[in-house]
Amino acid sequence: MSRIGKTPIILPSGVTVTLSGNTLTVKGPKGELKRDFNNKEVALIIEDKQILVTKAEGCSRSAAAMWGLYRSLFSNMVIGVSEGFSKKLEVSGVGYRASVSGSKLTLMLGFSHPIEYQLPAGITATVEGNSITVSGFDKELVGETAAKIRRFRKPEPYKGKGIKYANEVIRRKAGKTAAAKK
Repeated sequence: MSRIGKTPIILPSGVTVTLSGNTLTVKGPKGELKRDFNNKEVALIIEDKQILVTKAEGCSRSAAAMWGLYRSLFSNMVIGVSEGFSKKLEVSGVGYRASVSGSKLTLMLGFSHPIEYQLPAGITATVEGNSITVSGFDKELVGETAAKIRRFRKPEPYKGKGIKYANEVIRRKAGKTAAAKK
């Protein structure tokens, strides 16, 4: 039994939820999110400012496995439109820097040219010193955008230069040692 799936999703004030067929729409102060789900696997009950996710009648084993997943996805939608999500990245390296102008992130990462990344709609980025904060109301899109930015220059294991997540630990390797004296 899914302990995650059993927990109801509490709707904060200002968030409205509508269910039409197999599409759940969540509107809040930050934006609006829609998600299709398989109504043969889970059933939704919306009542008293909460959403209950239950297994559908006569569901298969794979449908029971999806129960907790759907509850987490719907919970992330509610949290996203009410509070939002953010990921923090750190840029480290001599001459490595980042700047934001409008919806364009410009990165100087040791290449012969600057990298200009157009941020997706609904995503904002701020740069403070050597850290980049990617924020938005769609958790999947925030994570995907942060991963794309990190891929421009992954941190290397010798000096740790590159772009890494703020909570990421880079396993460092020892460099070459001088030849042994004879």
